[in-house]
Amino acid sequence: MLDYATLKLAWWVLIGALLIGFAITDGMDMGVGSLLPFIARDDGDRRVVINTVGPHWDGNQVWFITAGGALFAAWPMVYSAAFSGFYMAMLLVLFAMFLRPVGFDYRSKIDDPRWRNAWDWGLFVGGVVPALIFGVAFGNLLQGVPFKLDDILRAHYQGSLLGALLPLLNPFALLSGLISVGMLVTHGAVWLQMRAGDPVASRARWIAAALGPLVALAFAGAGYWMWLHIDGFRIVSGPAHDALPNPLGKQVVRAAHAWFDNYQAMPIAWAVPIVGLAGPVLAALLSLARRPGLAFVASALGLAGIIGSAGVSMFPFVMPSSLDPNSSLTLWDGCSSQLTLTVMLVAVLILLPVVLAYTVWCYVHMWGRVTTQDIAAQSHSAY
Repeated sequence: MLDYATLKLAWWVLIGALLIGFAITDGMDMGVGSLLPFIARDDGDRRVVINTVGPHWDGNQVWFITAGGALFAAWPMVYSAAFSGFYMAMLLVLFAMFLRPVGFDYRSKIDDPRWRNAWDWGLFVGGVVPALIFGVAFGNLLQGVPFKLDDILRAHYQGSLLGALLPLLNPFALLSGLISVGMLVTHGAVWLQMRAGDPVASRARWIAAALGPLVALAFAGAGYWMWLHIDGFRIVSGPAHDALPNPLGKQVVRAAHAWFDNYQAMPIAWAVPIVGLAGPVLAALLSLARRPGLAFVASALGLAGIIGSAGVSMFPFVMPSSLDPNSSLTLWDGCSSQLTLTVMLVAVLILLPVVLAYTVWCYVHMWGRVTTQDIAAQSHSAY
């Protein structure tokens, strides 16, 4: 059996991997949905776009559900505090995601331009809104969330439920949201270049080439903004990492450049943001060179680098508190018991390879470019 401290660290890595897996797979679907009203000129093109992700989108969304379930089981206090503070934002994500299954399943059931156009914009909302809000959430985590824990570890937030939404939309968080939207739209464009026939693939090529460098530039700008204006969090003292969870048993201070402590302590950690910068640029160059398969790999690495940079910068914090830094939740003190983490780890080690194998099987057996001729030949079975 792994010791408690190692289990805590292992679940930090696993939840990060689930979030990255969600961004690479379901983020691709969101990017495609975001492009739908703009990249396709007629109904045939739009059906081509939809059918590149139609067979896979619901399986891809399982990554999001799994990450939420893992968060609940591995870090119950983080789950509780996060869903309380981001309640209105999560409702917006949920309502936007409602449009995706209905849009995919019902859009082409009625041959009416108004009906289909309405669902096209519904799929656009279902792609853009979650991507924006997920980025905004990460931007707010880096600034700290206005909550504190009382003596019995209940989270209390500053402000009302409805009034809590507007402070989330601050400039740095909005920049983070735009980075999130940009990287997923780039990822979706690369996917369309790889899976759609012309003229959709050609348009996607130019979109990926234009957006990739902009994403890298915005990511670099966010890092510079953090260095200049955002105070990070630093643990001054606390219990041993293998101690029982006690979020109030540590002392935390805010300090300039504290989010860069891990890079100074472990210079190799700089590889993560470097990949985040290089990935979108390389994806753009490979798209221009008509190598969409390699561009997709580069885009996926860029997503991992950008999301991983947030994790490396905040480590070991998971949900820092701007209202009471000592109430901040970390991977060491916001977790479940050793038994729970052990049982879950065994389940993951058994089931995750099965899920990955099935996912690969689905993609392999449904591979190939989607063209308007394919849609016309299978008009009743295609999306």
